[in-house]
Amino acid sequence: MRRPLVAANWKMHTTVPESLRLVVGMVDRLVELSRDVEVVLCPPFTSIYPVYQLLADTPISLGAQNLHWEPKGAYTGEVSAPMLRPFCRYVIVGHSERRQYFGETDETVARKLRAAAGVGLTPILCVGENLAENEAGLTLEVVTRQLEAALKDWPADRELVVAYEPVWAIGTGRPATGEQAGRVIGEIRGLLGRMFGAGYAGRTRILYGGSVSPENIGEFVGHPEVDGALVGGASLRPNDFVEIVRITGSLTGKAIGW
Repeated sequence: MRRPLVAANWKMHTTVPESLRLVVGMVDRLVELSRDVEVVLCPPFTSIYPVYQLLADTPISLGAQNLHWEPKGAYTGEVSAPMLRPFCRYVIVGHSERRQYFGETDETVARKLRAAAGVGLTPILCVGENLAENEAGLTLEVVTRQLEAALKDWPADRELVVAYEPVWAIGTGRPATGEQAGRVIGEIRGLLGRMFGAGYAGRTRILYGGSVSPENIGEFVGHPEVDGALVGGASLRPNDFVEIVRITGSLTGKAIGW
């Protein structure tokens, strides 16, 4: 069985003072709820260490939003896995905004996954189709291609989290339905089983992301294949994010498998 996970992706929002105020505004409630749900906060790079200090001695996990595939070198402006590992347990890899705006490919996503695994970071691997692909009935083809390319050299003894984020649902206020998300996530789990075995697939947590809110989270986590959510805009509103975590815990009741 799998322990539910809710991750907050703050994207390029919040200065350091704003990040700290956001954490202070919800940390006590999140600590209480973390008995049933693993909570991960992914602030901007500049806020990782200050938030790390604030979360010390709490069960709340910290994640980064990106990383470079090389451990060091002349890569101006980049941040490597060894730089993140002292503070973070998780790192988001392959988010659609990285693919859309920064030219990330399936190959660079695979290299970043290997870099994360090399230092013990758990990737939150994002996959999903755009609107045209969805309307053409290519969802499963696109997601399968992304997963197979990203995980071709993935070590099957390492923990992985997958987030299904249909691009057409991110930040649009037009989420997928619980039935749609559950069907695709079930296919993702089946693919992981074919690649790495049923045991690995059964342990791996697969999240939904895309216009998640307190009003619709129950529709997603109420589906047995969905293990939580990767939350964007709503994670910047403390009351909304806490409510998403609370509802997730109340509807899942799963135990961790890693």
